[in-house]
Amino acid sequence: MVKKTLSALCVTALLGSPFLTSAVFAEDDVMTDKIGRAKSAAPASISDHATVIVDGKEVVTGTNGWTCLPDTFPGDGMPMCNDQVWMDMLGAMVNKEDFTATQIGISYMLQGDLGAGVSNSDPYHSEPKKADDYVETGPHLMIIVPKEMLVGITDDPSSGGPYVMWKDTPYVHIMVPVAEK
Repeated sequence: MVKKTLSALCVTALLGSPFLTSAVFAEDDVMTDKIGRAKSAAPASISDHATVIVDGKEVVTGTNGWTCLPDTFPGDGMPMCNDQVWMDMLGAMVNKEDFTATQIGISYMLQGDLGAGVSNSDPYHSEPKKADDYVETGPHLMIIVPKEMLVGITDDPSSGGPYVMWKDTPYVHIMVPVAEK
């Protein structure tokens, strides 16, 4: 009986410990920050009703078919909100599978990707910041379209308007800057 009482007191003391409470609150704060960062990628009219996935786990269930992520690539801090076409393309890209756009897909990155850009031609570049065609874009939209709709759009990110990214890959899409870097 004494051992059970002591065990119960130890558990009660541990649960009431400021160290454990602080750790739980700190973890909650981190998750709240990640959810907020994910939702910052798109207008509230989209992100307020979107599913949020953090570290591969659904943490908010949405109702509008959009999915927001706090990171484009693991740990880069560059949030994005995607429709289902974009989520399908990202899944194919992560698994190095083929992808063919049969309809339009839209992704918002209203926080941009400054500091975490990519090679404009190679989504798998091992050191994108050292790529000859490294690019960072301020707030932008990304649009997937069937390849035949890309004719006439430049792949030059310095052209001052929309440009094609990852042109010769299955993951080709249009980058549409919406504000300065």
